[in-house]
Amino acid sequence: MEKTLFEKAADKLKKSTYTTAFTGAGISVESGIPPFRGPEGLWSKYDPVVLDLNYFRQHPEKSWAVIKEIFYDFFGKAKPNAAHFALAQMEKEGLLKNIITQNIDNLHQEAGSQEVIEFHGNSHSLVCMQCGRTFQYREISMETLPVRCPDCGGLVKPDFIFFGEGIPPRAYEKSLEAARKADVFLVIGTTGEIMPASQIPFLAKENGAFIIEVNTEPSNYTHTLTDIFLQGKATVVMQTLLQHLMH
Repeated sequence: MEKTLFEKAADKLKKSTYTTAFTGAGISVESGIPPFRGPEGLWSKYDPVVLDLNYFRQHPEKSWAVIKEIFYDFFGKAKPNAAHFALAQMEKEGLLKNIITQNIDNLHQEAGSQEVIEFHGNSHSLVCMQCGRTFQYREISMETLPVRCPDCGGLVKPDFIFFGEGIPPRAYEKSLEAARKADVFLVIGTTGEIMPASQIPFLAKENGAFIIEVNTEPSNYTHTLTDIFLQGKATVVMQTLLQHLMH
């Protein structure tokens, strides 16, 4: 009997000495976090200018009103789903070295993943643009907007990448290193449209990685890079894959 795609993927993962997962918005959709782009995306409801660094500096109260609504009132209620837990379990079993995530929702950490490289930063952390102090979002009041630093009164910004900002250098370097080392690269819930993150799977492939993709629809990777395409919801696919890995 010919092996199923899940069996083939599980075989590759079991034999791998260095597996990296690369996750995007699609893994968090089932936790109730909409993607930014697309017909149901946040940018169909909100103006993306609120996350432009210059606009934020000039109109902090307008930006903060939308930021609080999206990232703290709404996203703050999100919980990790079965796909996040499956990756955490894979790491625990020694089947996954690390996760490079484009998401800023902290759900991988909440599911128990230890080795998470946050390519775009994390919404749970806030930073003062004047004195550089960092806070966890629960430690600081959002009663009065814009949020100000209790130490120096400077403008406080969520510690994730705004338009007009560069990728955090350490996260960028660690991502490139993981992509170069990986012999299996697991792409989950990302269409491959956002630069420069979208280039990371290409780097992994160039360095000889076997690409396993999990997406509901074909992406920019499916016909160019992907060796095995497991089509479906991230929760269902990752649970099924985990079952195969545990046998």
